[in-house]
Amino acid sequence: MQNRRDFLRQAGLLLAGGLVAPQLLTSCGGKTKTDAAQVATKTAKNIGLQLYSLRDMVKNEGIQKVLETVSKMGYKNLETANYDNGKIYGLTPTEFKKMVEDLGMKCTSAHLGQDYSKEKASEVMAWWDKAIEAHHQLGTTFMIQPWMSTNDKTTLDDIKMYCDYFSQVGQKAKAAGITFGYHNHDFEFRKIDNQLIYDVMLDNVDKNNVCFEMDVYWVQHGGGDPVAYLKNRPDQFKAIHIKDEKEIGASGKMNFEPIFNQMYANGIQDWYVEVEAYTNNDPVASVQQSYDFLNNADYVK
Repeated sequence: MQNRRDFLRQAGLLLAGGLVAPQLLTSCGGKTKTDAAQVATKTAKNIGLQLYSLRDMVKNEGIQKVLETVSKMGYKNLETANYDNGKIYGLTPTEFKKMVEDLGMKCTSAHLGQDYSKEKASEVMAWWDKAIEAHHQLGTTFMIQPWMSTNDKTTLDDIKMYCDYFSQVGQKAKAAGITFGYHNHDFEFRKIDNQLIYDVMLDNVDKNNVCFEMDVYWVQHGGGDPVAYLKNRPDQFKAIHIKDEKEIGASGKMNFEPIFNQMYANGIQDWYVEVEAYTNNDPVASVQQSYDFLNNADYVK
């Protein structure tokens, strides 16, 4: 399974700007009353989507078509995975915001980030200043970095350096009214000097300026317990990725009900479906199947 850490680093946050149509097509034209009733039923729950789930469609058909597609499915809250030099999916923040809101959705979170070293600290922080301004214009609640560079030689001091870095970014974001956070994969569940990387991060960031977006699949895949983390650190997890091996609910490996119950107990309102792999190599069908599973689940509000 390709994760977004690899995607962002290898693809260089490819822009979809050349594929965006100049005008927004309506997604409601031609609907019958029956169609409208069906859509109203489907959109009863506030289900979010990480747009990385349809990354190939973004490249091949453009972001406008993707947004129209997920709006018709019933998704309401979006998390982006494409930022470059002040643009989101090749559009200015205000252009992208209008495109999303015209389809009855909101962009509440964004994935983006930079590797860090002390030698290039000023350059990295200048990058974040511009990114924060762009996402302030977009109106996102969260800005989330979904990776951290590690290898077999990474030390605890390296991890703590990243914690300090994230804390600095978080302070900048907070000043703009945005919550900065970190999204895990499974590598954070290996140990350095007998200490779990994830726990070191949770303990060493500035908790006033950095939150965590838990990816429940990667936590479990790495050997952790998503529910236990939510119970034990209720103040640090502010957003959630609902993910499975492929489509949500399809593997039978993820028990989502206690996760949702603990999310709601913690007061977490921001969560996003992410589909990284597809059973029949059909991303749209997989994203729709994931929506339907959650929309039909009694424990999902």
